[in-house]
Amino acid sequence: MERSDPHNSAPDGEHESQDRHHARSTSAAPKEAKLVPVKGTGLSGPFIRRPVMTILLTLSVIVAGIVTYNKLAVNDLPAVDYPIIQVTCAYPGADPTTMANNIATPLEKQFLQIPGLDIITSQSTQGNTSLTLQFVLSKSITDAATDVQAAIQRATGKLPIDLPSPPTFTKTNPNDQAVYLLGLMSDTMTDGDLYKYASTAVAQRIAILPGVSQVNIYGVQGAIRIKADPAALASRGLTMDDVANAIKAGTVYSGAGQFDGPFAGLFARHRGS
Repeated sequence: MERSDPHNSAPDGEHESQDRHHARSTSAAPKEAKLVPVKGTGLSGPFIRRPVMTILLTLSVIVAGIVTYNKLAVNDLPAVDYPIIQVTCAYPGADPTTMANNIATPLEKQFLQIPGLDIITSQSTQGNTSLTLQFVLSKSITDAATDVQAAIQRATGKLPIDLPSPPTFTKTNPNDQAVYLLGLMSDTMTDGDLYKYASTAVAQRIAILPGVSQVNIYGVQGAIRIKADPAALASRGLTMDDVANAIKAGTVYSGAGQFDGPFAGLFARHRGS
């Protein structure tokens, strides 16, 4: 029979305990981390794969914004298409009171019925009335022009029947009030002829230029002033309206005659009307 030697068994037990401790130490050691490549897709892919480029690009945008911040243009009056319409009407010979009562008042009553109208102002001078209509910003300038045209048509029956031309309107913008003044002088033409030349030749050519909204002419129109005697009219049972109607009936613009020649025809025109 074999005997177990206690001295020989002790080292074996110690060796087993050391192996177990080594196994535990080996299993408890952390695993080495591995870098996993990131593959971005879409728009963010290049920025994820190239972080250095992304940082440099961000810094360049920040620096450019700081440098150009003080150079930004600031417009005190930005280009806003305000829905503002100006209506004008001419009635030659009428005083400001007549223009305000017979022209401006009927038009204002019709304009006040337009939805979205914010402010209306009128100015009446000798033979001319101007009305400025300002609408709310939410109203389109096209819709405002349509409503103004309809209001003018409704007010036509309440305006004087001898009005030379119906009221007209233009689209104006306070940001586009660049005014150019042009003066005409002549040593050979009278004031009336100069006004007629400005109306027929100069104003028409300027009005067709791009960006021109309205052309106003100021000067002396050719006219004949008649001074009546109220006492003489009363003794004959006449009024100023009778005189005006007689002048209108006697004013004609037809030719005085025509001369026919073998090669051409000539028209005769008298100097008076």
